[in-house]
Amino acid sequence: MSDPAPLVSIPEAPVPPLAAAHWLTAGDGVRLRCALFPADDTPRGSVVLSPGRTEPIEKYYEVVRELNERGFTVLAHDWRGQGLSQRLVGADRMKGHASGWRPFLSDYKMILDRFRDRLPGPRIAFGHSMGGGLTLLAVTENGHHDFSAVMLSAPMTGLKIDGFHPTFAALTVGLLSRIGLASTYALGPQDPFSETFEDNGLTHDAPRWSLHRRQIEAERELALGGVTWGWVAFALELSARLKSSRALDTLPIPLSVVAAGEERLVCNLTTQALARRAPKGRYMEVPGAFHEVLMETDAHRAQMWAEFDRLAAEVAPA
Repeated sequence: MSDPAPLVSIPEAPVPPLAAAHWLTAGDGVRLRCALFPADDTPRGSVVLSPGRTEPIEKYYEVVRELNERGFTVLAHDWRGQGLSQRLVGADRMKGHASGWRPFLSDYKMILDRFRDRLPGPRIAFGHSMGGGLTLLAVTENGHHDFSAVMLSAPMTGLKIDGFHPTFAALTVGLLSRIGLASTYALGPQDPFSETFEDNGLTHDAPRWSLHRRQIEAERELALGGVTWGWVAFALELSARLKSSRALDTLPIPLSVVAAGEERLVCNLTTQALARRAPKGRYMEVPGAFHEVLMETDAHRAQMWAEFDRLAAEVAPA
């Protein structure tokens, strides 16, 4: 397949059984990390799991195990610019940078091409936040034919930008990029090692929040800091591209979207509108949940898993 890659293990979050990570090289030379987590028995199907911004594969070990227990082989990956995949701005590993949405979609297609023979069908595309927005764009731009269904958790279909009209924000960010500020911090550096649970707006679950903190402390290269103007431009372009997509209106496969009731980062109204455009689209919110529904309390997560199980029963009966 490719050169083996590492997976970080700590006592509280060991690497799931049978896991194997690999390095892949994108068309422009960027090195990407992927990991395959086979189901123990005869697979029911496969899930391609795409994390959100800042999130490495390791953060999803619990989710991987839950999918394996449901009979699904899982392919997870680090997006370019985060996790142990190659960072995009020189020596500063903390900068969360991007150069448009097209490189991400090229990476996604390449990863699927390389692993397709090891992903038994039916396949479900499962993405969270930035990974959810890119997953939805991938099945509309690259084609849906690799998948039988799409599951999204709090997808980044639009950013919450208080006080700015989206068009004005896009013009401003585009101008900053054109005058050479694309790779500079948009809101200044952020230190993930100094953040506290009390100040986080991502999850109400302290043990899960602390567990990921211990993972990045065990391997500091997993951590990612603040975004650049280039990343903000990418996020706005992604939202605009999704809104203008005609393929979404004729998407023939089921699309389930689970949003957070106490969302602070992405726009639920935009997400709901996009989900309703899909012929087989379904939208629901988890009351009281923060953005990272998959990393929330057990009670919040149970609602997300109930929706996944409903979708899986439709396209991949046990």
